[in-house]
This record gives sequence, C-alpha cells and structure tokens, in this order.
Amino acid sequence: MSIRLTDTATLHPLVLPARADAAPTDAIRTYADIRNRSIHDVTGRTEDAATAEALLPMLRSNPEVTRTQWYVLDDAEMVGVATLNIMADSGGSTAISIISLLRSVWSRGIGSAVLPHIEAAARDAGVTRLLVWVEHPASDDSVLPSPTGFGEIPRDHHARFLLKHGFSLEQVERVSMLTWSDAQTARIRTLRDEAASKAVGYRVVQWTLPTPAEHVAGYAWMKEHMSTDVPDAELGMPAEKWDAERVARHDDRYRQRGTTVLVTAAEHVATGELCAYNELAIDIDEPASTTNQEDTLVLASHRGHRLGLLVKAAGLLSWREMHPDSPGIITYNAEENRPMLDINEGIGFAPISYEGAWKKDLR
Repeated sequence: MSIRLTDTATLHPLVLPARADAAPTDAIRTYADIRNRSIHDVTGRTEDAATAEALLPMLRSNPEVTRTQWYVLDDAEMVGVATLNIMADSGGSTAISIISLLRSVWSRGIGSAVLPHIEAAARDAGVTRLLVWVEHPASDDSVLPSPTGFGEIPRDHHARFLLKHGFSLEQVERVSMLTWSDAQTARIRTLRDEAASKAVGYRVVQWTLPTPAEHVAGYAWMKEHMSTDVPDAELGMPAEKWDAERVARHDDRYRQRGTTVLVTAAEHVATGELCAYNELAIDIDEPASTTNQEDTLVLASHRGHRLGLLVKAAGLLSWREMHPDSPGIITYNAEENRPMLDINEGIGFAPISYEGAWKKDLR
C-alpha cells in the first residue's frame, strides 16, 4: 500500500523474500543502490556501501530487533529509503530510524512528509524513544555543541531537519581513520609490546567468527557489557542480554553478509576470564576495501592494565598480515570517551568526520 507524500512522491513498504535463502529482488537491488548513493551524498565515502546480497540479511528481523523498511518513489523513480528498527531489549520502547534521500531531492519536503509515517508506525508498536544517528561532515554552517560538553557538529541540512522535527542532539561521535604504512605498522608493534609488558597476568587470544565453543560464554558476557559500559549520554540505550544463541545469531549474520570478523581478546590467565576485546571486519569479496572496527571494550573490573591498547594493537597487527590490501581502518567513538580516544590517537587514528546521536520522545 502506497502513501502519497507530495504531488509527485509516494512511500512504499519494502517487501522481503519469504525464504531466507532467496536472492534479492529487483526492488531490493534498487533499494541497496539508493541507500549507498544517499550515504555517499552525505559522507563522500563508500566504506558503508553494501551489495544487495550483503544488505538483505541486515533487513530481516530477528529476536533482538524488529525491522521494517520503506522506499520513496518520485515520478516512479526510487529516490530514498527509510528504516525503523525496534529493539526487543528495551521491551520494544526504543527504536532506531533513518530517512535517507538522494541529495537531488533534498529541501522538497519529502523527508518531512515521510517522518510522520515512521513515527506513527513506531507509536503503534509501542515505541516511546526514537533514536537517529547521522554523520555531519565539516561545513561552513554554525555549530551545535554536544550537551555532554564534548564535541560539536555543524547545523547542516540534517541537523536543521532534526531540530525542526523535535529531535535533540544527545551525543557527538568522532569518526576516525587509520591509514596503513610501514611506519604505522612499526609504531603499532612498539605499542603492542609496551602494552603487553604492562598487562602482567593476561594473554591475548584471537579467533575469527564463528566463535569457538570455549569462548562463547566469555564473548557473550563482554558483548552484554558493551551495551552498558560505554558512554551513552542521555540516549537511554537498553541493556542487552546475551547468551549462546544470541552469539550464534550474531555470528551467522556476519556470515550471511559475506563479512569476516577477527576478534582479539585479553584473557585473565589466573581465572580464564575474557575481559577485553576488539573486533575488525571486512567484506570477504572486497579485500581492498576499508576495514571497519566494530566493538572495543575493557571490562571495568580489569581496567588499568593497558588491555584496551593491547587488544587493539594486537588485533591490528594480525589484521595487517591477514588483509594486507585493506588500505585502512575506520572507527567511531563518543567524544567524551577520552580513554579510548587516547588509545586511538596514540595508535595513529585521525578524525575525518563527526556523527550526531539524536533522540525524540514520542510520548
């Protein structure tokens, strides 16, 4: 069922194939293309692009997230996409959404016409908190400071849209890039050795997904703490519950996407407890693409032993050997997360952009 947005634009639900092993439809292929182009229109980068085959598993619901997607037609041509992801860990009260339009149709009222339908779907499902993450590259616009006191973003097209529609900026994240070179590799090796000398009583363990049976419980425990131990400002992200089944679904989702992931963890030798970890991911079929750094966490009870630096540096050195054609690594960190930013800066990551985390109360 289509919804009239403007004189020429309509909103349509994206229908996924009923079978999980089915190939993407033509509509999904176009959806993936418009998603990728709209992201590039904002960031100027391509590391978040995904093929239709890789994107399709990310569009399906699972026990953790109920996912719904729409697309926008303008004169019968797809020009935008929208998503609503409702998080089960919050009891269904928190959802993440995004509206992505091609730059060619910005400022025509299409986004403002789509948003009420997304919000209505969220409210009908019981959502009371709607969250949006948007990248805000440097511009000549005036700045909007983060309420955390750390970081700022420009009041650009997307910031003005979100402010106009009742969203509040809650946090600023730094987008950072590490570019590989021989000198960079040597620097990281030195840092790894220095961290290892401070991490007495710990050892590094590594695996590629799927998670080996002996590490499932420890990995689940760390993933659970990732949802509560990182700076959250006033976003109110829900605490997640992880078990072996959720780890298996997590691992299989990467497999379906065609992504390989290296996990580097620190193990407390005396107890066998996994207490810090770092994840690096890349498209198996695109070995020359930029690597994405996913989670990095040190459990609070094990901080102060340079474990964050140890797992990051050890992971990067292994990754360099495994994927020598990847030109660099991209990562995201809250601007108030100074301990992790110190590690990144010491390793050689440099800021390339900033992302705003926005919230709207739907009650």
